[in-house]
Amino acid sequence: MKLVQNSGSDRVIDLLLPHLAPGSRLGCITPSFSLHAFAELREALNGLEQVQLVLPADNDSLELLGGEGDRAQRNRLQARWLANQCAQWLAQKAEVRRVHGRVPQGAAVLTGASDEPDQAVLGSFALSSEGLGLAPGNPLNLIQASESRDEARTLARWFNQQWSMLRSQPDGIQSLIEALKGMAAHRPPFEVYALILHHLLGNRDEALDEDRIVKAATGIRNTIIWKKLFKFQRDGVVGAIDKLARFGGCIIADSVGLGKTFEALAIIKYHELRNDRVLVLAPKRLRDNWTLYKANDRRNILAADRLNYDVLNHTDLSRDGGQSGDIDLAHVNWGNYDLVVIDESHNFRNKKSPKQGSETRYHRLMRKIIREGVKTRVLMLSATPVNNRLSDLRNQIAFATEGDDTALQDHGIDSIEQTTRKAQIQFNRWLDLPEEERNPGRLVEMLGFDYFTLLDHLTIARSRKHIERYYGTEETGRFPERLTPINIKADVDTAGQFRAIREINLEIRRLNLASYAPMRYVLPHKADAYDAKYSTEIRGGESIFRQADREESLIHLLRVNVLKRMESAVSSFALTIQRQLKDVETTLTRIEEHAADAGEMEELEISDVDIDDPAFEQLLVGRKVKVLLSDVDLHRWKQDLIEDRNRLDNLLKAAQQVDATRDAKLARLREVIERKCREPINQVGGRANRKVIIFTAFSDTAEYLYAQLAPWAKQTLGLDSGLVTGTAGIQSTLPGLRKSMSSVLSAFAPRSKERPAELAEEGEIELLIATDCISEGQNLQDCDWLINYDIHWNPVRIIQRFGRVDRIGSPNQSVQLVNFWPNMELEEYIGLEQRVSGRMVLLDVSATGEENLIEQQSGNPMNDLEYRRKQLLKLQDTVIDIEDLSSGVSITDLTLTDFRIDLAQFMKEHPGLLEETPLGTYAVTSTIDADIPAGIVFCLRAEGAAAAKGEASDYPLAPIYLVHVGDDGAVLLPYPQAKRIMDRLKRVALGRELPDDGACARFDRQTRQGDDMRHAQKLLAAAIASVVGKAEERAVASLFSPGGTHAMKGEFAGANDFEVLAFMVILPSGLSPQGGST
Repeated sequence: MKLVQNSGSDRVIDLLLPHLAPGSRLGCITPSFSLHAFAELREALNGLEQVQLVLPADNDSLELLGGEGDRAQRNRLQARWLANQCAQWLAQKAEVRRVHGRVPQGAAVLTGASDEPDQAVLGSFALSSEGLGLAPGNPLNLIQASESRDEARTLARWFNQQWSMLRSQPDGIQSLIEALKGMAAHRPPFEVYALILHHLLGNRDEALDEDRIVKAATGIRNTIIWKKLFKFQRDGVVGAIDKLARFGGCIIADSVGLGKTFEALAIIKYHELRNDRVLVLAPKRLRDNWTLYKANDRRNILAADRLNYDVLNHTDLSRDGGQSGDIDLAHVNWGNYDLVVIDESHNFRNKKSPKQGSETRYHRLMRKIIREGVKTRVLMLSATPVNNRLSDLRNQIAFATEGDDTALQDHGIDSIEQTTRKAQIQFNRWLDLPEEERNPGRLVEMLGFDYFTLLDHLTIARSRKHIERYYGTEETGRFPERLTPINIKADVDTAGQFRAIREINLEIRRLNLASYAPMRYVLPHKADAYDAKYSTEIRGGESIFRQADREESLIHLLRVNVLKRMESAVSSFALTIQRQLKDVETTLTRIEEHAADAGEMEELEISDVDIDDPAFEQLLVGRKVKVLLSDVDLHRWKQDLIEDRNRLDNLLKAAQQVDATRDAKLARLREVIERKCREPINQVGGRANRKVIIFTAFSDTAEYLYAQLAPWAKQTLGLDSGLVTGTAGIQSTLPGLRKSMSSVLSAFAPRSKERPAELAEEGEIELLIATDCISEGQNLQDCDWLINYDIHWNPVRIIQRFGRVDRIGSPNQSVQLVNFWPNMELEEYIGLEQRVSGRMVLLDVSATGEENLIEQQSGNPMNDLEYRRKQLLKLQDTVIDIEDLSSGVSITDLTLTDFRIDLAQFMKEHPGLLEETPLGTYAVTSTIDADIPAGIVFCLRAEGAAAAKGEASDYPLAPIYLVHVGDDGAVLLPYPQAKRIMDRLKRVALGRELPDDGACARFDRQTRQGDDMRHAQKLLAAAIASVVGKAEERAVASLFSPGGTHAMKGEFAGANDFEVLAFMVILPSGLSPQGGST
């Protein structure tokens, strides 16, 4: 016997091949059986007369796809074809017997045509690449080979003895052939999609399994609220409960009309069932949305669930006492809440208070509720688009993490601050790109996957398109069809005597508005004292925002407001002018009184004055910011005030001439309502839908319209009307109806509000006039016709308004948007605004009521007039989704929640399947979607040192990489765009839970049943090169060159360092794929 080194020219394969002649027999005991070893011996094995194989009992221990040394072979992507070839060979040539335990060593006996053993090999080897010497093995392995026929006979007798001791086992070969056929079979696209998700997400965060996350013992599934949720809403609730438990917080940012409030109520009920104390913080205008569901009220459709959370307004955080509903703010135990739900959480900004030493709502929420007392989880309901100031999102994330910058360190985010800071830099660069390059895909690539992962951990965001695409509309009912918007440009005055808007605008621009800018008139030698008292540090003290600058910004806002009121209604314009005129008169009177008493007053410094002391009231002027009259250039101020008084007086006289009888815009509105009633666009329940909502930005306008329309509509059209302008401004023409927002809205939308049958006697409102107090958080889909009486400066608000009627599950086939525009070209109107506001970017007048000091210099695209012009032009032709309005990318582009749910569902229906699926499994499908070009999506895992060098530190999915390569070898989506690749995979796999027979047949014809995989290998080379860098491209390509399969480990600085976990072949629909020989 001689020792075999099993390397170089002294390998087991070199001993076996010369004796594997046609007609010979092989007897072999092997601890493992690799397809790649079979591939090397295939031609010789096919010529044998008989094969006897002794194998371990368990197929899993055979390592059919080999070990680490076989990666280069596996990357030839021929496993499916080899499995089929091997199954055929076993069925034709082999008999297999199984041992009960493991096989400790290998033995092979080759017998020639003379029936005498020619060669025998014994020792630490197997029918594997390492065992045959095709790949480096353990140098301590001891392998011996016969050197004479006598030695071969001795080993042959030993083999025959072992063989005869094992009974004939027909099942032994059959189970192996079945396993191989399973590997050779085409896979359903959805299974491979789930497999790729399993590799991406399975070992990171636990999959979203409803049974695991939602404790059934709580009884949540028996509640009314749970039963009212659609599947996509339940999935959102499950995801949110999971994030709240693991991270302490979650942001739900589902799009308009998808029911965020009901999702939040289900989460609240779940926590209440676990005896958690819950607080809801909502803007005051949305308070009634929340209080109704906890009230013992016949209109409360969730009364049986007995919800028992506390409700406070956002503004209550700034109060130390008084009542908020039935809660005494002086005695609230702020630190005792287990869950806080913040509606409109994007309204919280982490900014320094303008008053030194005072605390913003943001800081008080963080300090008193989140950090103090029991561990508090925070659920935030927010707007969908990603704000271009990414710090806003960071501040919301801070609620979930209690401000701990390293809270997500274990999840691949070393520093939340650094991640958002880097993302902001990239976002700013993206904004500077030419418009044709500024698309969401480019932004996702630039942002870096760490920001992507940060959002994914803490946000749940689905859009309307998302629900339609991934959930279908069978359960929810479809979205109504959006008819082309009706655009109306109405005149102001039927008599034609009111001056044109451009002329009125010129007068507005000439206004000094001096009564609102006392700092403008402070004497120069007194200015420093006022700067010291009122200026605000911004950007951490890098610069100072002076009160004088703040006043000038306010003046710009006031001018814009006057113009907007003019656009809204001439009556509102007159009221605004009247108020400003009154302010001018009041200021002039104060100046006159001061001049009369000036000789009796002592000299004071503003720094010495307590501005809240009533004793100083007569000496000071101004609202929040007080100025000593003795410190002001009264002569110059008085001149400007008198000039304002004259201009305002002229404007007021002109406006007051246009009463309701001459109001041309009001007349057009009546025509539109009459037409709607005469030609309804929907029949609901066998009767014409005559419901109309009219939205206006101003309560003055709403009250004017109600006064003019309600009697007319009742008398002329038989319609009852309602008015909602906040908690105070509630009216209706129904005599018995309570004057509350919930009562009026239930009467207007009894179906969607599920008004009890016994309340039907209250009557039904069909004409509703409202301000933006109901533009969010209300389901009014009984209505199908929405009129914007004035155009809000923010296009998002227009979409939010329309979202009241344009909702999933609407009873209406179609919905109509009507927009009233100023009677001039939009370009000219935007130009007027631009001139009236000067260079100022409109301030962020959010519901916090706090001025956004920093935004003035940053140029928010949502406020940018050019951006607005483009979006408003779009809105004249079509109703666009809120995500399409976003200046950047939507949060819906940045979460993986639904992929996790898909994975959990698949694993629940197919337990153990994905864990047992072999490496390199693939599916073939086709696409007709122009967004998804033909090619291959590869799921790769970095294995070696060379790949580790190339791992991006800001790519949290490492070591897993997804790459979509086109049929021409171009990388269509590189690995940083993993989310978009996953979207594509879902789209080509959804609903395809059986193999795509047509695509598979085409693929098999092209690749000769999976043998000729050269085209796929070329695309794999491109995928790997895109990860390791172009410098490695040549080395990668050598993997597929002739002879490359015998390479030593480390020879390719890239190719052998990547394992192909799975891939999806995407063929163009109905077309032949590119040929294999490329």
